[in-house]
Amino acid sequence: MNAAAPQLHAFDQAISLRATAPNQFTGSTSEAYLNMVGPFGGVTAATLLNAALQHPEVIGEPVSLTVNFAGPVGPGEFEIEAVPLRTNRSTQHWLLLQRQDGQVVTSASAFFATRRETWSEQQIACPEAPAAASLAALPLRADRKWFGNYDFRYVSGLFDPTQAEESSDTESLLWARDNPPRPLDFASLTALGDIFAPRIFHRRQRFTPAGTVSMTHYFHADQAQLARVGNRHLLGQARATRMHNNYADQIAHLWADDGTLLLTSTQVVYFKE
Repeated sequence: MNAAAPQLHAFDQAISLRATAPNQFTGSTSEAYLNMVGPFGGVTAATLLNAALQHPEVIGEPVSLTVNFAGPVGPGEFEIEAVPLRTNRSTQHWLLLQRQDGQVVTSASAFFATRRETWSEQQIACPEAPAAASLAALPLRADRKWFGNYDFRYVSGLFDPTQAEESSDTESLLWARDNPPRPLDFASLTALGDIFAPRIFHRRQRFTPAGTVSMTHYFHADQAQLARVGNRHLLGQARATRMHNNYADQIAHLWADDGTLLLTSTQVVYFKE
């Protein structure tokens, strides 16, 4: 009797795509990654990147990804158009469009490159933090299904709407990884870069209608470096610099547990008061 095939991790199921024509893929939203309105934005971004990663013409590895959330992604099937706009000897530029019912719901651009070994320096130091294993995991929340797919261990800056007073700043510091653990790759790093709640939640310590409008990731590592991380926790830090007239920014970093910076992310977020 043949052994049963191993079951795909929920994340791999969520970003799964099927090629249907040149530059065309189809996929379906995952119940496991539902958020307030539609899927968790990080898994949507990872799905778009996955279209380029599995495209037969892809070269190199992701260096940057910009995702614009034009509208809510509804339940069910969607199409992704992945077009390599220009390919040079060691660089490649991509246009990625996600459509439902003939309308673009998410657009993205990606830049891939073949990295060459050069002089390197890390300008920003990894924050000091107790080991992930020494901290309690954040309890699961029934109202946010996607929370169950991550192991969150907060060092500081936990959003707590039961607090009577507002916080003095917007910074959060926490360890995070896929739940159950999954080896890190570019797709999962993309999703992890969007795990931080809107900064206005943390500043005001209360729920506020809010959502990411545009997000850009800068990947500082190659696949070999991500493979060395394995399935261990990453240390994430996020803060805002200004919230004004319905929009706020967010700047976030993700480090490996050896202090290596893997990702820088910036967002613009809509909020309503």
